[in-house]
Amino acid sequence: MAEVNQQLIADKLGLSKATVSRCFTNHAGISPSTRARVFQLAAEIGYKHLENRSPAARTKTRQPNFTVLICSDPEEYFRGGYESPGEEILAGVSEYAQIHNIKIGIHLIPPTVTNLDDPAFRQIKELRAKANRGVLLIYPFPGSFVAQLAEKLPLVSLVEQQNSSAIDCVDVNHYDGISAVVDHLAEAGHKRIGFYTRDYAIDASWSFRRYGAFVEKMARLRLSINPGDVIGMFPRNLPSVAEGCQAAAEQTRDGVTAWICAADHQAFDLIGGLEEEGFQVPQDVSVTGFDGIGKSTGAFPSLTTVEIPFRSIGMTGAERLAARIRKRFGGEQRVYISGTLRPGKTVATPGS
Repeated sequence: MAEVNQQLIADKLGLSKATVSRCFTNHAGISPSTRARVFQLAAEIGYKHLENRSPAARTKTRQPNFTVLICSDPEEYFRGGYESPGEEILAGVSEYAQIHNIKIGIHLIPPTVTNLDDPAFRQIKELRAKANRGVLLIYPFPGSFVAQLAEKLPLVSLVEQQNSSAIDCVDVNHYDGISAVVDHLAEAGHKRIGFYTRDYAIDASWSFRRYGAFVEKMARLRLSINPGDVIGMFPRNLPSVAEGCQAAAEQTRDGVTAWICAADHQAFDLIGGLEEEGFQVPQDVSVTGFDGIGKSTGAFPSLTTVEIPFRSIGMTGAERLAARIRKRFGGEQRVYISGTLRPGKTVATPGS
């Protein structure tokens, strides 16, 4: 088995070892996107890249170290097929770290980890090091895990955690994004609009936020919601993507002319499922997403979606964590950054 080191990362990414090394020392000549790719692969293969510094060197800086925890199985996080939101978030975090000479370590935490005694968490040694001063969370974590970690270190989440008010949060403005999508569909002539999402191992707080925004916006426009047209939310949780797509196909036959998906990867799944059921997008039914990620193949038309400023969220989150470290017990803050509607080729007027 190949040794896990910087040379292995360089070989896998087609970079020089010097470039990889400079990523871990926050060299100004490395682009944030390259640094994010290196950090992602380091997390995947288990490379611990907080720089080892001598005691004399450590005394020369007062800047803290950050740890980034990503709640995801490696297979899900690195499955490919579309651009990774996590990579863009990490680009923003690493850009802030480079500017302020902060060292960061990045680790994947499986969704099954619910407490700090789990071996998957305990093996992250830098979390127990004095140099580490705070943690950034990417993706929803189990509530018990967040509560325990918040007692030990300053936390900032880069997605709002379900039922957690003890930590700071930097996230997209879900209502603004969904509101823009509903307006876009209504202007195209759609009146019967469905909402599609799917179940996850951990409650996807962003999915609930976007569904809540959908209900509010539809009410404001005086557009009714058929309960059967809501798929993936309680009480119509379906155990598989295939069953969700089949349910959406049934409702489309019954008169739904457009589907708002809570995320782009869900929209890609739904478009594929609807096409298997004999529907063409957007001729027969319109589909929208939320995230602004791109599909890596040309199998689907460009998606109408909401672009999230992931890099800005990453930078703002890192900045907020630095402030939280300086003032550990101040009031919690929520920062919401608006996305931008990106019209694509998956929306048309009904019956076109």
